[in-house]
Amino acid sequence: MALGTVAQEVEVEIIKPRNDKREYRRIVLPNNLQVLLISDPETDKCAASMDVRVGSFSDPDGLEGLAHFLEHMLFYASEKYPLEDSYSKYITEHGGSTNAFTSSEHTNYFFDINPDCFEEALDRFAQFFIKPLMSADATTREIKAVDSENQKNLLSDAWRMNQLQKHLSAKDHPYHKFSTGNWDTLEVGPKARGLDTRQELLQFYDNNYSANLMHLVIYTKDSLDISQSLVQKKFQEIHNANRSCASFIGQPCTSEHLQILVKAIPIKQGHKLRFIWPITPGIQHYKEGASRYLGHLIGHEGEGSLFYVLKKLGWATSLSAGESDWTYDFSFFKVVIDLTDAGQEHFEDIVALLFKYVELLQQSGPCEWIFDELSAICETAFHYQDKIRPMNYVVNVALNMQFYPPKDWLVGSSLPSKFTPGIIETALKELTPYNVRIFWESTKFGELTDLTEPWYGTAYSVEKLTGSTIEQWMERALNEHLHLPAPNVFIPTDLSLKNVSEQMTLPQLLRKSPYSRLWYKPDTAFSTPKAYVKIDFNCPLTGSSPESEVLTEIFTRLLMDYLNEYAYDAQVAGLYYGVNNTDYGFQVTVLGYNHKLKILLETVIERIASFEVKPDRFSVIKELVTKEYQNLKFEQPYEQAMYYCTLILQDQTWPWYDELEVLPYLEANNLVKFYPLMLSRTFLECYVAGNIEPDEAESMIQHIEDTFFKSPCPISQTLFASQHLTKRVVNLERGINYFYSAEGLNPSDENSALIHYIQVHQDDFKLNVKLQLFALIAKQPAFHQLRSVEQLGYITVLMQRNDSGVRGVQIIIQSNVKGPGQLDLRVESFLKMFETKLYEMSSDEFKSNVTALIDMKLEKHKNLREESGFYWKEISDGTLKFDRRECEVAELKQLTQKELNDFFNEYIKVGIPQKKGLSVRVYGSAHSSEYKSDNSETAESNSVRIEDIFSFRRSRPLYGSFRGGSGHTKL
Repeated sequence: MALGTVAQEVEVEIIKPRNDKREYRRIVLPNNLQVLLISDPETDKCAASMDVRVGSFSDPDGLEGLAHFLEHMLFYASEKYPLEDSYSKYITEHGGSTNAFTSSEHTNYFFDINPDCFEEALDRFAQFFIKPLMSADATTREIKAVDSENQKNLLSDAWRMNQLQKHLSAKDHPYHKFSTGNWDTLEVGPKARGLDTRQELLQFYDNNYSANLMHLVIYTKDSLDISQSLVQKKFQEIHNANRSCASFIGQPCTSEHLQILVKAIPIKQGHKLRFIWPITPGIQHYKEGASRYLGHLIGHEGEGSLFYVLKKLGWATSLSAGESDWTYDFSFFKVVIDLTDAGQEHFEDIVALLFKYVELLQQSGPCEWIFDELSAICETAFHYQDKIRPMNYVVNVALNMQFYPPKDWLVGSSLPSKFTPGIIETALKELTPYNVRIFWESTKFGELTDLTEPWYGTAYSVEKLTGSTIEQWMERALNEHLHLPAPNVFIPTDLSLKNVSEQMTLPQLLRKSPYSRLWYKPDTAFSTPKAYVKIDFNCPLTGSSPESEVLTEIFTRLLMDYLNEYAYDAQVAGLYYGVNNTDYGFQVTVLGYNHKLKILLETVIERIASFEVKPDRFSVIKELVTKEYQNLKFEQPYEQAMYYCTLILQDQTWPWYDELEVLPYLEANNLVKFYPLMLSRTFLECYVAGNIEPDEAESMIQHIEDTFFKSPCPISQTLFASQHLTKRVVNLERGINYFYSAEGLNPSDENSALIHYIQVHQDDFKLNVKLQLFALIAKQPAFHQLRSVEQLGYITVLMQRNDSGVRGVQIIIQSNVKGPGQLDLRVESFLKMFETKLYEMSSDEFKSNVTALIDMKLEKHKNLREESGFYWKEISDGTLKFDRRECEVAELKQLTQKELNDFFNEYIKVGIPQKKGLSVRVYGSAHSSEYKSDNSETAESNSVRIEDIFSFRRSRPLYGSFRGGSGHTKL
């Protein structure tokens, strides 16, 4: 193709997975915009991502957060589409979603949408980078949104510790900066210096948003030729100012920031150790994969590993290792260890053991067989990777385009293939006691800190910890037997696909007995050598009291704990498992390559059947669970509100504070007595899917039945008919607005939250689609009015709610500007305003929304895990409507606009006599005075205050349960 005013196709072979049928083409537009076109005729969604090579490192001094603020502003409007929020509205109404993020050197914008609307969406998207409006009015409003986003992060340990690491770095390096921005950095400070933030914003955009610094990925159903002409037409107007890419040479950590021990006080209970070394970025030798190799070994959890030893000593509950926070110019290798209370007392020993393990790696030298094994695992993972949502895929690829040559745009660093001992040795030499920064977090450091990080207010102290001191600790360290891992027996070698005779498109009941039901669904869609197995143990005793619920949780954690060193290799090789407690028992999930899945499953089952309580591990797990319960009070206020909402609506659920109260009194002996009772009566609900033949699936379940029910001294007996478990939900009274108020659990959190919930109906296809259509149409207007216009808070969302088949709609707002009572009034005001919009909607707009919802329903599952999750929900809820999507589409095709309006008038409209409403209000410290005044007011005639959740729950009728055990399904 000739150069000139057309795009130039640049011939390059892009490495792609063997089973990937998509086509790829790289083109460069005349304005130097680099583009990757992806054609996938099978896709249900089209997507695009634009990655701009500028981020918060480029913020001008005194305008911290400007790059992030610009990312917010581009969504508002453009010269071509001046109506505020029309981009987001268009995307949402056509079955799509959109978002963006700002990192240190990038800003990434992305969306997905139903295919027939892609061209117009892409045109609106392109205008971000051609002529955005950035009006003065929107500028002031959106600074508040950025400030609210920052407010939400102020009490998050992840944000606080990340900023502390930045704070303790060279002041003249951009790594040191605060990147999010807030009201002070974007409004108060600039104004005081006579700066106009909007002018600075426009200047920043002009200086940095140049076509030659952008990479675009387009994912469509169309041929590459059609996509190419579309991209050329939409994006050629982006101005190319030929800006050079900002580079930030030099290390963020000078000698004064190395060999330091930082003690910091987190918000949440617990103790954590972070070892951080500045290293040569792995990207510079990504085929050699030195960081991946070292992360694999230092982060290993099998026998002889660092974690294995720390766990055996009772000092650590988790460990991770690897490269993070990297750019092309600098990078960090981090080891993060979660400590027990006992581990907190053994700081010097733990530091010494880590460096002894690094020393072991240095003495052993790089092992070719370990590298080859890792390389083989990575290669299998790449070639048999699951398809993911197109939107996530384009974001990943757009990020890769900034760093890698075109042939590796899909691969990135995921395929280490060159064993080069010298590069691994060099990387190892950087992990010395003379190059380390240790960040030690604990709530026990109350009196020991004398400094405060300025942006988040984290209390900390810094002391020098010389390399020679660490070497002395190593000399007197425990002589634990650290060694390299053994070869991994779980690496799959049989990746063949099974022949399934029937095209079974929906799960079928394959086998039924007094002990179990087996639902089976072969892989008819993904052609991957993977399987998914879920065994759900229904044990009536587990939910009978707060004590039994906590003991069940400790049991599942202990089981995972015992299995860890055995099953860790399986996880490394792409075979995952989990044992989790549920409201009515516990479940075992195993998924991944099917070749050795049965071995792992049988081991898990055998460990359940022969479970013993080890008192030392019991106390470690009890401590961990206790801290998790204690930390629930630090959840975001909107999460607290959601929790109360569930507690009010779902029968037979125990509050976490009751569970926390019983924890101190539970000992290993309680579990010893409880375990046989828990399993004495059980029923197994089983789901097996993927690359597995029916007889294999049956034999798996037969084996489990034999283990529990058929041994000479059976562990379990079948459930009585009266014991089959139900999931029941409170039926709210018509014409009443219930409200429940609570003070936020964390006095330091200023934010308040509201959940405005409207209960509608129990699962019914026709009512389901009316509710879904209402939610689709109302979602974006609610966000725009309550978040963008009124700036109530960064977290503002209207969404459906489904409690075991009982459906409704909820509006969730978290705010530091208004209390929950005021937020409730704003929601009602929005619903009144929306009512007018709904009545005035044109028939074309109605049809367009119906089409969008149909397209969303008919969207194919991307991978086996997603498909299995969808079908498992039907089994778990007891609804068993496996053809739900097709049935709901049939109802949608019949739906009239009048029926939608009638639905709104009957269930949603403010003030209607048959409405079922519940407001859950959580008052943050900024609104504590309102908590007292709101609660002392006399409730209006149709409002009822819920004083006590459990008295309320006992006083209300319940919806019937879909879930009722094995009796209602005929084989």
